[in-house]
Amino acid sequence: MTVVRAALVQTSWTGDKESMLEAHEGYARDAAAQGAQVICFQELFYGPFFAQVQDKEYYSWAEQADGPTITRFRALAAELSMVMVLPIYEEEQAGFLYNTAVVVDADGTVLGKYRKHHIPNLHGFWEKFYFRPGNTGFPVFDTAVGRIGVYICYDRHFPEGWRALGLNGAQIVFNPSATSRGLSSYLWKLEQPAAAVANEYYIGALNRVGIEPLGDDDFYGTSYFVGPDGQFVGDVADAYKPELVVRDLDLDRISQVRNQWAFYRDRRPEAYGDLTKP
Repeated sequence: MTVVRAALVQTSWTGDKESMLEAHEGYARDAAAQGAQVICFQELFYGPFFAQVQDKEYYSWAEQADGPTITRFRALAAELSMVMVLPIYEEEQAGFLYNTAVVVDADGTVLGKYRKHHIPNLHGFWEKFYFRPGNTGFPVFDTAVGRIGVYICYDRHFPEGWRALGLNGAQIVFNPSATSRGLSSYLWKLEQPAAAVANEYYIGALNRVGIEPLGDDDFYGTSYFVGPDGQFVGDVADAYKPELVVRDLDLDRISQVRNQWAFYRDRRPEAYGDLTKP
């Protein structure tokens, strides 16, 4: 049996970048002390969720994918022998800004990045003001703990990316998010379990908690892992409090489920051509 101990961090805005970085270092060390081998932080983890407003001031929060935050956590990943999924505000070059997750292996090596594909633009989520649509495709990274993919927040509403990650060999897909109670809480425990069972892999779904100064609605936490059979792995996290979620994921369960429900065998891609037309 191949078991991976995986962790998710859901937390609240502390008020400044350095204290957020320190808090996440603490969560990573706590996870390592519990035996976690891989950890994912929440969407735009070191800052407030600034997309609740449209303000050019927040462009300054963007960093290069090899900038100070990633450099700092690469060293920590190597120290703790832990795979890390690090969602940042990425500046590729001036004016080229992305909502990105950098994947770092357990030896501190950067394996690559995923850029959020689907960018919303509605009240409280003015993301087109800040981010270009992702252009990375749907990569799956060979890490020390298995094959990992990332699908960020609003992406989760689009089944095509979930399927692409499965076809690319993902065993665990992390979905770091910042989603508020009034808009989508009723979907939160429906979409990712449905995606997990449809694609027969594990999903780690994580969300912020609390009300931040830029918005008037609260982020509702309830982070969780769900397995390839669509069942939650352990309890769902608290709806109001920061929490470190650590769960054991049996990767052998993926093959068992795929042999039972042969969805990949029974796909009919030749019949789906119209789905890709604009």
